[in-house]
Amino acid sequence: MTEALRPKRYRLYLDESGDHAYALLDDSTHRYLGLLGVWFREKDDYVAFSDDLEAFKRDLFGPRPDEPVLLHRTEIINRRGPFGILVNPDRQREFDDKLLAVIARARFRMVCAVINKKEHRDRYITPMHPYHYCLQAALDRYCGWLNYKNAVGDVVAETRGKKEDRQLLGAYKTVYSGGTLMFPPPFHGRALTTTEVKIRRKEDNIPGLQLADTLAHPVKQAMLRERGVIEDEPRDVFGPRVVSAAEPKFNRDETTRKVWGLRQDMALEMKRPLAGSVSRQPLRAVHLRRTALNDGITNGTQVNTLSVP
Repeated sequence: MTEALRPKRYRLYLDESGDHAYALLDDSTHRYLGLLGVWFREKDDYVAFSDDLEAFKRDLFGPRPDEPVLLHRTEIINRRGPFGILVNPDRQREFDDKLLAVIARARFRMVCAVINKKEHRDRYITPMHPYHYCLQAALDRYCGWLNYKNAVGDVVAETRGKKEDRQLLGAYKTVYSGGTLMFPPPFHGRALTTTEVKIRRKEDNIPGLQLADTLAHPVKQAMLRERGVIEDEPRDVFGPRVVSAAEPKFNRDETTRKVWGLRQDMALEMKRPLAGSVSRQPLRAVHLRRTALNDGITNGTQVNTLSVP
């Protein structure tokens, strides 16, 4: 097959905001888990972004070949390591403005899935793993987009621990071979080039994972504020600017250009429960419907993805 006839290849980079544990759920900071993914076309768009990000780091922090600067939200906020220079307001403004410019110039697509763990736990006797639930939603959108474009791709996630990584590998393979509630096989297998998700360390300095880390929290918070679930954070000035720079990257309907989500109230449209979940309620038909950006996010099993295949 000639290069011109080969399907375009993309790579999805995933990072989460929040934790997957069903604990401290009365606290809104623990109740919601968000999984954000960004995908790039390999070789050209991703290489251009990688070069741009590296130039940004070198410009602010100088050459660091043996100790590269890794964008990590926690380190940035707490001014740890090389980010100690951000205590200087001028350097802080320079960092903010130049990072936002890098995000705006980058050519990528973005999806974010958010789940209310408290409502989900209360609804199901054996609730599904929140991270894996969001993973299914993200893969539905990513693979839907790839299939629509006659393209293929793979997935990279950051390591979260041996147990968690092992569970993630299993959850990914389940989707690859068995599909999801919304899309049966071979919907995902047709789009994905490998049966395994690639798991990398933070120290590997993967630009795509650093971008997902940068975007995950502010995008999740913006989604929750949009729905009145949490209050505005007056002290958070940079977060809304990040969301504004990234907003054009949301996966959009090709015709209307709207950002959509797909509400999954319960997995009963096909008369069966969500994989890994046993409902506390009797089986009943529930309509699956497309929901606009402003639809609620408080339903426990809803995953708002701000996108549609």
